Formats: sequence, C-alpha cells, structure tokens
Amino acid sequence: MPVITLPDGSQRTFPHPVTVADVAQNIGAGLARAALAGKVNGAVVDTSYLLDEDTNLSIVTDKDADGLEVIRHSTAHLMAYAVKELFPEAQVTIGPVIENGFYYDFSYARPFTPEDLNAIEQRMKELAKRDLPVTRRVVSRDEAVTYFKNSGEHYKAEIIASIPAEQDVSLYSEGEFTDLCRGPHVPSTGKLRAFKLMSVAGAYWRGDHRNEMLQRIYGTAWANKEDLEAYLYRLEEAEKRDHRKLAKQLGLFHMQEDAPGMVFWHPNGWVVWQVVEQYMRAKFSEYGYQEVRTPTVMDRTLWEKSGHWENYRDNMFTTHSEARDFAVKPMNCPGHVQIFNHGLHSYRDLPMRLAEFGSCHRNEPSGSLHGLMRVRGFTQDDAHIFCTEQQIESEVANFIVMLQKIYADFSFTDVLVKLSTRPEKRVGSDETWDKAEAGLAAALQKQGLKYDLQAGEGAFYGPKIEFSLKDTLGRVWQCGTIQLDFNLPVRLGAEYVDEDNTRKVPVMLHRAILGSLERFIGILIEHHAGAFPLWLAPVQMAVLNISQAQDAYATQVAATLRAAGFRVQLDLRNEKITYKIREHSLQKLPYQIIVGDKEMAAGLVAVRTRKGEDLGQISMEALLQHLHADSA
Repeated sequence: MPVITLPDGSQRTFPHPVTVADVAQNIGAGLARAALAGKVNGAVVDTSYLLDEDTNLSIVTDKDADGLEVIRHSTAHLMAYAVKELFPEAQVTIGPVIENGFYYDFSYARPFTPEDLNAIEQRMKELAKRDLPVTRRVVSRDEAVTYFKNSGEHYKAEIIASIPAEQDVSLYSEGEFTDLCRGPHVPSTGKLRAFKLMSVAGAYWRGDHRNEMLQRIYGTAWANKEDLEAYLYRLEEAEKRDHRKLAKQLGLFHMQEDAPGMVFWHPNGWVVWQVVEQYMRAKFSEYGYQEVRTPTVMDRTLWEKSGHWENYRDNMFTTHSEARDFAVKPMNCPGHVQIFNHGLHSYRDLPMRLAEFGSCHRNEPSGSLHGLMRVRGFTQDDAHIFCTEQQIESEVANFIVMLQKIYADFSFTDVLVKLSTRPEKRVGSDETWDKAEAGLAAALQKQGLKYDLQAGEGAFYGPKIEFSLKDTLGRVWQCGTIQLDFNLPVRLGAEYVDEDNTRKVPVMLHRAILGSLERFIGILIEHHAGAFPLWLAPVQMAVLNISQAQDAYATQVAATLRAAGFRVQLDLRNEKITYKIREHSLQKLPYQIIVGDKEMAAGLVAVRTRKGEDLGQISMEALLQHLHADSA
C-alpha cells in the first residue's frame, strides 16, 4: 500500500503498486495528459515507472526543465527512427542531449545533404503525428549485443559489449524502431511537437581521429512552437550580431593565423578599447584602487612557489634564456603579491587594493579559439585586495556596489549571481572557511542581491561569487568574480604587522568586473549589434556637406564639436548627400550632421539620428546640449 508524497506535501495512498502515469491520472485528467515523466526521490523516471513503496513524487511536464530535457532526449531518438526509415543502411551510434537541443551520429555511405535533412525532419513530424507509444524493456547485456548485431547495428553492439557482462541494459521502442538508452523518454511520440534539424557535421567515432568519420546531425527541440520560434529568432539575431562580422563592417579589429588567438586592433576598435579602459581607470580611482604594472615574463621559480607551474603549466607559454626557464604570465596574482611584499606593511595599511590592466597569455587549444570570446592574449581589469578577515564583508560589499554601477553604465541591468562554497579538497581551516562564506553571503544580503548557491564549487583556496550578464538576446555571459584566497599569500610569503605587533597573513581577494577586456568588448558589440551608445561609439558623428560651397562651414562645425570633446568624422567628398548618408548609416554612427546653403546662411545644422529620426535644423548650442545629455 504505497503512500505517495507530492511536492505540496499532500499524500495519496494506493492499495497496490501504481505507475507515475496512474498517480497523474489520480490527481487529474489534465495533469495526466501533460505528464512527460516523473521525479521519484529526485531521480527522473518514465511515466510507466512502477511505484511499489512509499516515495516522494513530482509529475514532470513541459513547463519543467527536466521535462525539456526528456523532450530533447526523446526527439533525438525520433530523429534516429526517421533516419532508419529513410536510409535503412545507416547505422545509429550515439545521440545525447546538448544545450538547446541534441545530436545523433550516424554511419552512412554518403554525406547527408540539406535535402536529406528536410526529408528527415518531415518524416519525424509524420512519426510524431502517429502518437506511437514509447515502451521500455530491460534485457541482459549479451541479449542486447545479439539483438543489435542481428539488426546490423554494429556500433550499438560495440557500445553494449563494453558494458560489464552482469549489467542489464534498457531498450526503448517506438513503432518499428528500438534503441539502447537509459531513458527516461516521453510516453508517446505525440508529445514531441516543436523541433527542427539545424545542421550536419563530421565527428569521429568515439572522438578518436583514428576511427571512422561519422555524420553528426544537430537538432533543437522545445516544449512548444512559440519557444521554438523564439529560439530560431535568437539564432538569427545572433548571426546578425556576430562580433567578427560586425568588426569587419565597422573596421574594429581582425585576427589572422600569424598570431592565433591574438587581436589586431584597428583605429575604430582601439578607440572603443580606450574608452572602456579609461572608464574603468576612473572607477579604479573612485573606489580607492592603486594602479600597478607587473612584468609579463617571470622566472619559473615564482610560478613554482605559486603552484601554477605544477597545476597550470600546459596552459602557459614558456621560454628559456641564459640557463633559466621563464613563463609568460597567464594571470596577475603572483605579481601583485610581489608588490605587496616589497616593504613591510602594518594593519593600518589595509585594505590595500592593487589594480592592473594586466596583459596575460594562455595557451588555449586552437580549436577553442573564437574571435574575441576566446583568445590566447588578453587584458584583464584585474585587481587584488589585501585585507584582514574582519574587512572581508565590507570589501566585498564595496566591490558589489562598484560592479553594479559599472554594469548599469554599460546597459546591463539583468545580472545573475552565484555563491560557490567550499569544495571537498581545500586548504585552510573550517573556521576560516566559515568566516569567509559567511562574509560573502552577508555582503550579498546587505546589497539585497538574490543568489544561487553552488555548494562545493568554490576554488580550493577559497569561496567565490560569480556575476553573469544577460544580453539583449537573453544569453548569459559570466564576467565578474570575487574570490577569497587563503593559499597564495601563504605560499608567496605575504605578511603584515598586526595591532599586537605579531606577523599575520593577509586575506587576498581576487576580483574582476569585466574579466577579459577583449571578451567584454566582444559582448558589447553583440549586445548593441554594433550600434554603440554615443559615449562608446568609436566615431560619434559625421559632418556632411551637401556641396563644396559649404566646405568651410562644415569644417567649422566639425572643429566646434571636436573642441567639445566629441569624436567627429568630417566628410567633404564630392558625392551625393544621399550616398554619404547611406554609407555613414551602415557604419552605425549615432548622429549625422548635415549642412547645406540654408543651414550655413542661418548658422544652423540639420541633425539626423542613427534611427533615421530628423531632429530638424537647430543651433550649435542646442546640438551640444543634446549631445552632452545623450552621452551622460
């Protein structure tokens, strides 16, 4: 007589074992129709799962994250079924769920074409409409190997043969198709209503380049048509906003194989960089940071003391000179400790906040490089705060205030926060960790910030807070972080003289707000689709004459704007004004200032905004007031 406890705490008692589907039906017909799976004591199971003892149960629908996972898993199998119906000689291999969708790898004699993908997707829709029941059965490993060998599915047989002989496996069937899978799956194919096949690519069997090249078909699946369309729209917008394409259009930067993962900044791009850097430099000063500069190349012995040589060497660029090993710094922390150590500090000197636009290099795999988002050479808005344990909470709170102000100025208002606590392997006493975690949590609460707890995800040297931004497309970018470190100051001999004249080791706070400037600028480009706000735009406005008769007046207007601190392009080319307006519009300039005979005679200018708005003829004084207000 199992007693089923539901999420709201209510209980239902049954006189005999029941399935998840039975419980859903007992609760209500609507829930029974919506049920995709169940969650039994935290584990997601099929709706056919039998409950024969007291348990906690929640019904999983397409409104749940677990439900979306089940939909995508099941859609991958639906795709494999469609492929087998259309291409019977194709062999099915592996097909997991990935972010926003799924893929499945197939062995087939010829490459799949876009027309093939269209045909597969149509067949998937037909199979879904049939609302075929999806059933599960458990068999022995050897029985499963025999089944797939007899079916000509040699890859599946190889996968199963690697499973221990005493272990049973589960097979799922829908219509004429059977596949190996742990599950769970939707109860029937009719639950799969919103999917699309996206692309096909090559993939080596089991990820080994010595094996056969398979064909990987990628797809996406969602709970409903609206979510699917919204996702496809985001993809389309992301393609338009690709910072690499916009960089070429706007003359921002380029990258080439002579310096993989390194950036060649063009004049327009370097202006954006400088605006961002100078803005951050002003914030460093405002919030009490001292800017420093540390060497890019340092001796191996320092990296051995810090632990990087042992734990991070594969990601470091190294060199050798005069019988000494050196490393190009992958991070700034050890250098900042050296500055702290240069002289004896009192408790009165703390907190000491050292900031650096530190040029770092990491030997990232070539296959992972992606424009500005993943590079080998980058600059961090890095800082380290040396403080006492009693100062942790206030320093973290001050940092959060600073971070929120900066993100808002860059037009990021949706910020996700995560607190990562002590991992199993760590340094430092439990008492110290208790203080550190409590200090971070108190600082977050003091600022009224909601946060997700990531238990056990802290660094081995201390807990941390991570800050992630949501851009205009809803994509999440992890940028800011503040981490407590009890380890590095000890390893590198950092000390201060406390109030009782004893030597103490300071707490070291690692903090960054933008993270990598390269990556942050890439995020900005895509967030704004290249249409930067006035204060960030590399060229803020162009002054255009209608004919050569206004050359002198246009030059005077441009000079006045430059004297007021604006970045101005003067366009006196002998071209039609419509041509010049269109060309500058493609450059996404915030403003175009147009002067003709009427404007010159009246001492006015005609103003056109990036959105195509005509502000009419206004005086220079009115224009400057408008521009200063827009750039505030």
